[in-house]
Amino acid sequence: MNSRQRRGVVLLALSALCALGAFAGVLSVIRDVNSKVGPEVAAYRLKSDIAPYKELSAAQFEKVSMPERWLSDTAVTDLSQIRGKIAVTRLREGSLLQSDMIVDRPALEAGQQEIAILIDASTGVAGKINPGSRVNIYATFKDESDKGRDQSKVIVENARVIDVGKLTALDPGQSGNDRRRTANEAVPITFALGTADAQRVAYAESFAEHVRLALIAGGTDAVVAPGDRTYTLDEDK
Repeated sequence: MNSRQRRGVVLLALSALCALGAFAGVLSVIRDVNSKVGPEVAAYRLKSDIAPYKELSAAQFEKVSMPERWLSDTAVTDLSQIRGKIAVTRLREGSLLQSDMIVDRPALEAGQQEIAILIDASTGVAGKINPGSRVNIYATFKDESDKGRDQSKVIVENARVIDVGKLTALDPGQSGNDRRRTANEAVPITFALGTADAQRVAYAESFAEHVRLALIAGGTDAVVAPGDRTYTLDEDK
């Protein structure tokens, strides 16, 4: 082997050593990044804003992959966790879903049933009554005779709200009830009631001039005195 060949072999050996060194450097960088980032896991990001107290569905979220170490302990990594849940606050588009953003949807108790009625938006219900709220339900009835007295009655007290629907525009001709003909917008409110109270609500929704809800302060069970359950205007005279 002459000197020129020896120099070629040396250069090839040096090139191989440099390549091995570069490869080792890349592996070192990759190991360092992996040690800092760690394995990735699934997380879920909101596609759009979600209003408070609305039941959640999988279609409202998109799956993203993120390093596990970057996620908080409350991050939702399994979308089955939203089953039967509602948002407790307004959820913003692009936010990662956290378990402390959601709670269980109010459920029926033994002997209860769901009943929903439309409440006029003009009564001030919209935005103030939410699932879990407690309300007294009032109905006003017009006496059919000229000599009788119109009355306001508490038909159900301490009723539990389990769902509040979307504000709905009413067709003035969709019902024969005078109340419905004058209402422009209404909110469907669903209650959890026993059979007797459900019948009272159904009757009032069908025959009362107006049905209104009175929100009860949180943490209290307001009891309406027997003498205050019915009111006529001449009582103030």
